[in-house]
Amino acid sequence: MAEKPIARALISVSDKTGLIEFATALARHKVRLLSTGGTAKALKEAGLAVTEVSAHTGFPEILDGRVKTLHPMIHGGILANRDDPKHRTAMEGHSIDPIDMVVVNLYPFAETIASGADYATCIENIDIGGPAMIRAAAKNHAYVSVVTDPGEYESVVQDMDENNGAVSSELRAWLAREAYARTSSYDATISDWLARQQGTLWPKRSTLSGRRQQELRYGENPHQKAAVYRRTPYEPGIATAEQLQGKELSYNNYNDGDAALMAAAEFEEPVIVIVKHANPCGVATADTLADAWDKALACDPVSAFGGVVAVNRPIDAALAKKMTDLFLEVIIAPAVEDEALVILAEKKNLRVLVTGEMPKATSEQNVLRTISGGFLAQTADHGHVQREECKVVTKREPTEDEWRDMMFAWHVCKHVKSNAIVYVRDNATVGIGAGQMSRVDSARIAAIKSEQQQGTQNSVVASDAFFPFADGLLSAIEAGATAAIQPGGSMRDEEVIKAADEAGIAMVFTGMRHFRH
Repeated sequence: MAEKPIARALISVSDKTGLIEFATALARHKVRLLSTGGTAKALKEAGLAVTEVSAHTGFPEILDGRVKTLHPMIHGGILANRDDPKHRTAMEGHSIDPIDMVVVNLYPFAETIASGADYATCIENIDIGGPAMIRAAAKNHAYVSVVTDPGEYESVVQDMDENNGAVSSELRAWLAREAYARTSSYDATISDWLARQQGTLWPKRSTLSGRRQQELRYGENPHQKAAVYRRTPYEPGIATAEQLQGKELSYNNYNDGDAALMAAAEFEEPVIVIVKHANPCGVATADTLADAWDKALACDPVSAFGGVVAVNRPIDAALAKKMTDLFLEVIIAPAVEDEALVILAEKKNLRVLVTGEMPKATSEQNVLRTISGGFLAQTADHGHVQREECKVVTKREPTEDEWRDMMFAWHVCKHVKSNAIVYVRDNATVGIGAGQMSRVDSARIAAIKSEQQQGTQNSVVASDAFFPFADGLLSAIEAGATAAIQPGGSMRDEEVIKAADEAGIAMVFTGMRHFRH
């Protein structure tokens, strides 16, 4: 059975990208156009014949435009089952004309809240008529085509060209699925925003929504499928970064890139963060990025090979020259200077991403992790400790240099998988022990790896959680640490403090831990 050509389309869009071209294509197929407000005005100005919805329904727009399409002449035309005699009789009895296509995109709610608009303005940008029409058309996709994104216009026109003005049942079903995803995401954004306005951290129901950026070649392993999605409202980050050059990003590139970028976002000074398998393997600050690179790379140049690098300043030529001497997978920065981009382009496979601005280290977005049967949700780890909040628990006070390096180490430790031990000297990591079941092993591994490079003598050490026994701290002291920063809180704190005093090192408690799984 041949599909019926589209006879009437209702168009009401906030985003007018491609509107005139699409409506012109519909008119070419003899489609009668219904429209509202600004959309109708734009179509008329383009010379297209348009019937305003108020003229079609015989009822004016009221309540400042809040009510215009919520009318039986509209929803009856969308929802009618064309093959049901009772529906056809009802339509004839009430002079309801069928509407075969609904072209609607919604008020820009996410963009409005992202702009920092006041509460009343945000509420006014909650679309009501649009979602109602979209859901009605999607439900009745056996007869009605629903178009919710300017990116769909080209496919719809091509399909109509191939089907003598009709839209195929396959495309209508696909459009319906996209439409429900659109309204679901829209409502989720509103719900999340209202919860935040009301100070509700964990509402009774939660919906995860996002827009697919791309399908990836595979997941963590080749036998896994994967895709990357962007959350709404927009926030700068790895998911929204622009790729300037290089191969397609992989799942692991995104994961490592996010780990590097969020660690770099912790620092005000120019910083280099080198990451391998989602763990920092070199972090350093300096007056210039090029100097910071030398210090960060010296921590673990073997692990840095094939790593991911994030910086918090635009990449200049001096840094670009140094980085191209090493095989890297991904480089992420807020921007890249023109001369540096020419240098990086010599490495054709190197992926170079720019974020425009650094992500906020205090993002309001929650951290989610799927578990069997559900998911865990928590606020992001925004915990920071200032020097004056730390408690010196040893007889010896830290020197100024030790204080500086301890605070640096504490920032880095937050981004290393537990159990985490980080040795720092002169605002640069010199040894990192990550992801071990024993804190003693983390301390020893970090020191052993460092011995192959510059050693951990005269460094400070940070531990992401308390030392449950003195043995972990003793391993760090044996490695050459002269000061330690840790949360404290162990039932054996006195034993650990005694070991520090006997060794003559300084130690401070933060009262805060930074577990990371």
